[in-house]
Order: sequence, then C-alpha cells, then structure tokens
Amino acid sequence: VAPNENGEAWRELLESLRNRGIEQVQLFIADGFIGLENVIAETYPTAKFQRCLVHVLRNLTSHVRKSDMRDLMSEFKEIRQSESLEEAKQALDNFILKWKSKYSNQMRKLGKLSNLFTFYEFPPSIRASIYSTNLIEAFNKKLKKKIRQKEQFPNEDALQRFVITQILEYNDKFEERAHRGFRESKDTLDSMFI
Repeated sequence: VAPNENGEAWRELLESLRNRGIEQVQLFIADGFIGLENVIAETYPTAKFQRCLVHVLRNLTSHVRKSDMRDLMSEFKEIRQSESLEEAKQALDNFILKWKSKYSNQMRKLGKLSNLFTFYEFPPSIRASIYSTNLIEAFNKKLKKKIRQKEQFPNEDALQRFVITQILEYNDKFEERAHRGFRESKDTLDSMFI
C-alpha cells in the first residue's frame, strides 16, 4: 500500500481509520516503525504505545553469538514476565549490565528504547497478549499463506477482494469471542476512557 514506512504513510492510514469511525484506541503495538509514534500521538492522542518485545528480542538475537542465544533469550523473557513495572525495569537494568561487556552496542541501543513496558498499565490478565504483535502477525502469516496458495490474481482488485474475504471470514469466526483475559478485563479497559 505504501512504498515505505514513513510518517506520512502512517498518517494517511490512521486518518483513514479515524474517518471510518474508529474514534478511540487504547493501545498501539508495533515494532520500530519510523515516525509511527509521532503520528499516533497526533491522530489518537489518548492512545498508548507498546514497542513489540518480540521484535526487540529478534533484533538483539540477530547480533549475538549462538552460544549466548539461549541464555539471552531466557533472561529477556524473564524481564517481560516480571510481576510489576518496577521489577521489569530492574530486570532490564540487570540484563543490560550483564550483557554490555559482550554486546555494548546492542545494550546501549536497548537502554535507549522507550515504550518497552506500556503493557504494565493494563490489567494483568491481558498483558501476555499485548506485549507483542503476535496476535495480528499470526493472522498475517495465515493470510500470506493463503495468498501464496492462490499464486496469481488477474488484477489488484481481485487480490483486494480476496484479502477482504479472508478478513471477513476471520471476523465472522471471532466476532463473539474475546481473546484470553479480555472479557475479564472489559470493565477495567472501558473505565480507562472515562
């Protein structure tokens, strides 16, 4: 849709969503798209932003030795599984301190990242679902697989109709369902906008 992921492309997308009736958004979860956070703040000023911790970890592991990978991944997972925001921040500090002698550049970058722990502002029952983009990426993966199985489309409109059909089928299947923990947290989430 957009040739690159810059602020203007995100602004068009978010303004389109707003124009189609999406007025309130509580949380955006994304990886490090350039300009996205600023556009979110302009378009949905009350929304919070969570950096995808899975993408952060993938970026880290792409720069570490294979021999360190298992320990690093396990320790990073413990950070996001901390019981409280304070514990998570302390665990991150300890993680950076431990690994900075081997991976100083990556640990310096990690220490500068913002919005790593926004998910702690939400009820504990949904935190396991909102620290990453896994929910939408699972759907995107299935969608890509179905598109590849189709192999060819006569034109862009045919592709668009196919994608919309897949989205509508997904919506029909999950419309009445709530993802793990969300039903229990509905009242708390609703009160966050009052």
